[in-house]
Amino acid sequence: MRLALLSDLHANRQALDACLAHAQAAGAERLAFLGDLVGYGGDPAYVVQRVMDLAAEGALVVKGNHDGYAADAAGDGKTLGQAGALWTQEQLSAAQRRFLAELPLTLHQPPLLLVHASAAAPERWHYVETPLLAALSLDAACEPPVGGPDVHYVFGGHVHRQTLYYRGGTGKLMPFTPTAGVPVPVPRHRRWLATVGSVGQPRDGRTDAMYALFDDVAQQLTFHRVPYDVPSAAGAIRATPLPPFFADRLEQGR
Repeated sequence: MRLALLSDLHANRQALDACLAHAQAAGAERLAFLGDLVGYGGDPAYVVQRVMDLAAEGALVVKGNHDGYAADAAGDGKTLGQAGALWTQEQLSAAQRRFLAELPLTLHQPPLLLVHASAAAPERWHYVETPLLAALSLDAACEPPVGGPDVHYVFGGHVHRQTLYYRGGTGKLMPFTPTAGVPVPVPRHRRWLATVGSVGQPRDGRTDAMYALFDDVAQQLTFHRVPYDVPSAAGAIRATPLPPFFADRLEQGR
């Protein structure tokens, strides 16, 4: 099975469509969405509905922090996050909000564990940015109630960057920065954790969308960068009451 791993879509219609087309051309047989379908971007209803339709066809989906904000937006809208969540909620139908609210925080699909942030207290949305934090997430994924000893791969997002960690002979997790388009061997006798980057809002200084493709037969993980129509995505934001800053950072890859 070739599983496409897409995270942090952030209501970016153009980036989502480009990544789905790329994944199909690359031979993806199933899709997994690792949270934050909404937030920041200008097309939340389109993105949520597209993922709902794909979920009905068998795609796997877990909840991200922005999905929770939009499903149950609270506050007076004075902060950027509150304003974005309140506006996003207003764009979604009741069925779309219910879909977001009912998403699980993790999915245990041996030998995989899917999560948006860290498997260590996934409801607290910890960023997995260092080998130590990656080790905490991987350890939690390999134990009940989150996962179990049959987990060898933990896939998540949240940090908007592409990084692979593996457990070396010393027991410590080692970070590895992948090269886009180059398959990385991920043999099952080790344990691995990957952050697959962001489809809808890259933050590494490049604007190309990110996703990854996992081949469980070849035991390979390939990280991809996909160009898309950034001006249209930024224009969709500027056509809304959302802060223009959200469009600016999209154009800068920040």
